Amino acid sequence: MQTSTKSGVIRSGYFTGKTLKWIFLLAIAFFTLFPIVMAILGSFKTNAELTTGATLLPSVWKFSNYATAWKQANFARFTWNSLFISTIVTIGTLLIASMSAYAVDRTRFPGKRLYVILQASTMFISIGAVVLRPQFDLMVKLGLNKSLWGVIIILISAHATVYFMLIGFFKAIPKDLDEAAYIDGCNFYTVYWRIILPLLSPALGVTALFTFRGAWNEYILPLVFTMTNPKLQTLTVGLANLRYGIGAAAESHLMMAGACLSFLPILVVYVLANKSFIQVTAGSVKG
Repeated sequence: MQTSTKSGVIRSGYFTGKTLKWIFLLAIAFFTLFPIVMAILGSFKTNAELTTGATLLPSVWKFSNYATAWKQANFARFTWNSLFISTIVTIGTLLIASMSAYAVDRTRFPGKRLYVILQASTMFISIGAVVLRPQFDLMVKLGLNKSLWGVIIILISAHATVYFMLIGFFKAIPKDLDEAAYIDGCNFYTVYWRIILPLLSPALGVTALFTFRGAWNEYILPLVFTMTNPKLQTLTVGLANLRYGIGAAAESHLMMAGACLSFLPILVVYVLANKSFIQVTAGSVKG
């Protein structure tokens, strides 16, 4: 009788804990998805209906908001600019960060520990817009202040997070593979290109998603570098142009439609990198 009572208490505690866990997860999902759902629904409303906020669903679904936002904000041009910057930044960051992480993890040199500590310490210093002026002055001297390459170079240089993420993945690759490759006649660079990179593909997929997202959502740098040339503006900068329409009237419904359009490339990149997320998660659980 006492044993059955104890098992009943354990079972009750198990179901209570499981119920609380699901309630917590559903609450997190609700607060995460609610703003997105409201933005999508708001993109189909009229400006007056969105401003009053009287209804949850649109009384009349205005699909024309997307066509208006696309034309009014010159989305075709701005989307191309954003894709160009994000793609080049992603490729450049992965190439430079993976090479530097491979060199630091696989080689020994005096002051290596101090070098890594100094690099890590800079990640905790947020200087934000303070460096915008020196960065802009540097690009002026290089003659890149009137092109997107100035933005690309600056964004590629800010790859510390990706660098440390890849170092963590490098440490999970046994160095015995390097030694076996050296015995077969490979050199330091061949091992990196033919042995390490294929094994690092899941990690590269995950870091590529974070890098692409960061470059796609960047606002301050493209704004500063494209003030004198609006044709080079990115999608995030172009979205701000939708805020006010004719007569300086706020057009929030068009901003909602434009924001929803800007979601699509990130969703496509996530779908492409989803396999890498699954591989990394499965590997971490298995380990």
